[in-house]
Amino acid sequence: MTRQRGFALLAGLMTVVALVCATIFVGVGALGDSEDRAGGAGTGSSDQAAASGSGAGGRGRTPVGSAAPASAGAWVGTWAAAPAGIEPGVPRGHVGRSIRNVVHTSIGGTAARITLSNLFSRQALLIGHASVAVADSHQDAGALPGTMRSVTFGKRTSVVVPPGGHVISDPVRLQVPSDTDLLVTVHTPAPGGPVTYHPRALRTSYTALGDRTRDLGGDAYIERAPVWRYLTAVDVLNRQARGSVVVIGDSITDGIGSSYDADRRWTDTLADRLRGSGLGVLNAGISGNRVLRQSLAAGKGPSGLSRFGRDVLGQAGTEAVFVELGINDIIRRPQETDPDLIVAGLKGLTRQAHARGLRVVGSTLMPFGGNPRHTEELEAVRDRVNDAIRSGEVFDRTVDFDRLLRDPYAPDRLRPHYDSGDGLHPSDAGYAAMGRFVDLGDLVGTEPARL
Repeated sequence: MTRQRGFALLAGLMTVVALVCATIFVGVGALGDSEDRAGGAGTGSSDQAAASGSGAGGRGRTPVGSAAPASAGAWVGTWAAAPAGIEPGVPRGHVGRSIRNVVHTSIGGTAARITLSNLFSRQALLIGHASVAVADSHQDAGALPGTMRSVTFGKRTSVVVPPGGHVISDPVRLQVPSDTDLLVTVHTPAPGGPVTYHPRALRTSYTALGDRTRDLGGDAYIERAPVWRYLTAVDVLNRQARGSVVVIGDSITDGIGSSYDADRRWTDTLADRLRGSGLGVLNAGISGNRVLRQSLAAGKGPSGLSRFGRDVLGQAGTEAVFVELGINDIIRRPQETDPDLIVAGLKGLTRQAHARGLRVVGSTLMPFGGNPRHTEELEAVRDRVNDAIRSGEVFDRTVDFDRLLRDPYAPDRLRPHYDSGDGLHPSDAGYAAMGRFVDLGDLVGTEPARL
């Protein structure tokens, strides 16, 4: 092929992609299925509106061109990861590669569907093919024989994810066990701009050259990375399910300090305890995340207030909300030293949930006295925020993680056994204690939200 013919072919391909993208935009606009955009630096007007209770809240995720045969109430989230920022070093995406994300389910079902996000890119993202399968083992990218399924979008094998948007796949018939690993693979054949990702997965995912979405074996997947790319949710069809508990949090919910590739976050322990209750557990933690300010450039996500509608209320079958957030507002620069502003932000999260009729369980802010960022002034801010949380005026129910994990002889520090070593993040033992400490009755009870 001559160079001129090659350029002509490329131009034609890009024209087709643009036309498809325009069609998707029309469909998305007609359905009202757009993700919230990140605001400007600082708290932003959307954060202020949410904190005051005047925000509109989030919208549920609706498939574009979905052929879903079941009622929406039968779908429940089994896994989720909050989009946190742009993956560094790949401004055009992983062109010509297959990305195999490894995720862990909390509740099972008889079918699955996936959500792919292009939230932080200004360019359309072409997904050539996608697949889902049950993992064969915990050690590699191989699929369990008999479980590999192709994924379609509006009955098509390819889809264009619009800039700043997301798509939901058609249902895939697959027996999805609870407490197991799934492999969700996408092939990106063309440049798609910056990659929307979750940087602190604490799980190994894989990439391979070419379209390897249907590979049962993992031999081609030689590149490894501890991140999740594009994939933000997996839902399952389960008519007996009650819904999901969605946990919005920071690095403590993200599991920093726990063992790698071991699923030992505190939310994993909570999911184990809820097994059989009909509830899934969705982890919407982002390391470094704050209630009031965003840190997109650092991969620490939009503020909790601005992302609550998408990452919490927008999940399939949200039944209850757990909030573990606020410590980074105090310790990360620029530091927020007015506890009343942090408390107002936390109350803003509760108001957003109450507008949907959801109860909110929230935790106190945990000790950080052994961390280099600790000062007496910042400790006083944490104490005042915790006093407000314990008063019962912030959340419907309170879980006192501070009293659970703090050293009785040095209350501003974690117990040594519960400290991962940095004075801020718990160890495996600390996370396990947190997951066991939550009163399940606060999550599965029928008493309505009371604030």
